[in-house]
Amino acid sequence: MNDPEVALLGIRHHGPGSARSVAAALAQLRPDAVLIEGPPEADGIVGLAAEKDLVPPVALLAHAVDDPARAAFWPYAEFSPEWVAIRYAVDRDLPVRFIDLPAAYGFGAADTDVPAADEPAADPIALLAEAAGHDDPERWWEDVVEHRAPGADALAPFAAVAEAMAALREEGLGESRRDLLREAHMRQRIRAARRAGHRRIAVVCGAFHVPALAAMPTIAHDRALLAELPKKTRADITWVPWTHRRLSQAAGYGAGVESPGWYHHLHAAEGDPVPRWLARAAELLRAEDHPVSSAHVIEAVRLAETLAALRGRPLAGLTETLDAVRAVMCDGSDVALELVRDRLVIGDALGEVPDAAPAVPLQRDLTRLQRTLRLKPVATPRDLDLDLRRDTDAARSRLLHRLRLLGVDWGVPARSAVASTGTFRESWRLCWQPEFAVRIAEAAQWGTTVEEAAVAKAVGEARAAAELAELTGLVETCLLAGLPGALPAVMRVLADRAALDTDVAHLAGALPALVRALRYGDVRGTDHGALGAAATGLADRICVGLPPACVGLDAEHAATMRARLDEVHGAIALLAADADGLADRWAAALRSLARREPAGGPATGAPGLLRGRAVRLLLDDGRLDSDEAGRRLSLVLSTANAPADAAGWIEGFLTGGGALLLHDPRLLALLDEWLTGVPGEAFTDVLPLLRRTFAGLETGVRRTVGARVAAGPLDAEHLGEPAAGELDRGRADAAVPVMAMLLGVRPFIPRQAAGRNT
Repeated sequence: MNDPEVALLGIRHHGPGSARSVAAALAQLRPDAVLIEGPPEADGIVGLAAEKDLVPPVALLAHAVDDPARAAFWPYAEFSPEWVAIRYAVDRDLPVRFIDLPAAYGFGAADTDVPAADEPAADPIALLAEAAGHDDPERWWEDVVEHRAPGADALAPFAAVAEAMAALREEGLGESRRDLLREAHMRQRIRAARRAGHRRIAVVCGAFHVPALAAMPTIAHDRALLAELPKKTRADITWVPWTHRRLSQAAGYGAGVESPGWYHHLHAAEGDPVPRWLARAAELLRAEDHPVSSAHVIEAVRLAETLAALRGRPLAGLTETLDAVRAVMCDGSDVALELVRDRLVIGDALGEVPDAAPAVPLQRDLTRLQRTLRLKPVATPRDLDLDLRRDTDAARSRLLHRLRLLGVDWGVPARSAVASTGTFRESWRLCWQPEFAVRIAEAAQWGTTVEEAAVAKAVGEARAAAELAELTGLVETCLLAGLPGALPAVMRVLADRAALDTDVAHLAGALPALVRALRYGDVRGTDHGALGAAATGLADRICVGLPPACVGLDAEHAATMRARLDEVHGAIALLAADADGLADRWAAALRSLARREPAGGPATGAPGLLRGRAVRLLLDDGRLDSDEAGRRLSLVLSTANAPADAAGWIEGFLTGGGALLLHDPRLLALLDEWLTGVPGEAFTDVLPLLRRTFAGLETGVRRTVGARVAAGPLDAEHLGEPAAGELDRGRADAAVPVMAMLLGVRPFIPRQAAGRNT
């Protein structure tokens, strides 16, 4: 190095071996100032590292004030060399400064070659590994750095790494224009530290930058380079929690590490880390009901060490350790090994940040609500069942719905393990992600509290909504989120849009969400008078416009309308109790739809899929008897109708359950007679429709229908069905012993039946 009073400690980001080496080097150097590669905007908050509530993994989050979506992270774990240097400095009250390019330059670099992410033109570690004859850069770096303890001279490893990097830089390998700009700024900051009177300065930076910082060019040279930078963007910076799982992804400052949990163990464990790690793996597998004993651990340690020796490695690395786990503890199963990878190799550690860290008001309000409602953010997915009849659970539900409206999907609705059809229960899957900090900063433009921001966001989305269904869905969200302040504005936009929209498909898509909002409004105690009037108005318009809107639809639009038909049918069933005559008007609309047959070609009537579905809905509601349904089926299956239209009718009629074919043999007989009479040239066309129809039926129904068809002619006499009102005594007698056993009584078997059985 040109300056003996400036020690350049070249490290690899998130490397436990580098972290140990940095700790030993700082103890040997005893510097009076520490400079670290990172955003200078963080100089004012780096002192928070001394707080006991700042627990890694954490990250520096910088974002543009005017556009919070433009953000960058600098994550640190306990095994990050930068974090070790930060803690060394703050624990000794030493000045610690960040010397990389300000984050504000990265945010203004949309049209320049100064990207915000730390991505060199090539991976120098991979280049060195290739030069050393290794095809795996991770394994090579572990062998030469991570697995070696600091020696008597703690600076020797850094000198060796610097020499290797200098060889790369001399060949121009791995350099980018952004690297040159960053290094010019780092040199300026080092000069500033010298001018401030610091005599022994330790610089912790990426190993690739060491040669450029060691050979200092002139000040004028660096100023000329930095003149190329774009205009600064005003930025804010703070500490945010991070996770090991997020650290394993190639995001944030530096490259992602594939095994943060393993690296954390290497950094924290004293002595040989392999036996302790394998003991943790055994504990994890036993908790998941895998039969793993202490003997398995001993044998796995021996196998890992043997594999390392055979492969010429100084110590057993992650590869050898996982091979031993798979062979000894998992019996060769990759499924069990994947559990170890997920829980121990990666891990779910989530850091903590003190209240003193800078934060937007919205984040502070969210933190307050999380504590009040006892909803601690954790990185591990967990299920949460809420009973909305309880005040605390209702408040939790409102918070989660408000956050989803703001784009923070901390909670996602999930299927409950408790079977319940009531509206008082909600189930959520919670999992906190570090990037939510950015989304909260983005949402801060809408307000300073979660409720205020959600109200403003709802009103803004209502005004920007392009379709009616978006508005009714937004109404439902406002009710679920408990936002009475947003409902009047949203309802005004909804009323105006509904009055102008004449597309029945749009109206049909909008009604279900509005009815769900009414239903959930009951348990939440919401005043839904305006909602009821709007829903009834939409339903009436659908009843009038549905039959003509279904005429002339092609197959794709008919399938879409069938789904709408089912949704509207369920919605009107819920709405009809509070709307006089609505059920009758809907039934009349279905009858009208069922009668719109294509007399003059497909374009003159409704598709068979929709007509058949209308008949089935009327039959299920008891507004059509089975005789009439059979008559309509026989008409549709007559030779006068096109086979494709008949197949569509059958699909619509049987969708949702085919048990009626078993209860009414006449329907099955009609269907069988038609199917066997379809001409060969038309059968190929209707086969896909029929296969799709019967594939949707219950497994038991398909099996029974197949058995009855295979048994012979499909009529009441051959199927052995008793005449109407007649009791089949033989079948009844067969059930008597079973019923007697269930009831705990002696069965009474008539003499005639007993003689027949013998």
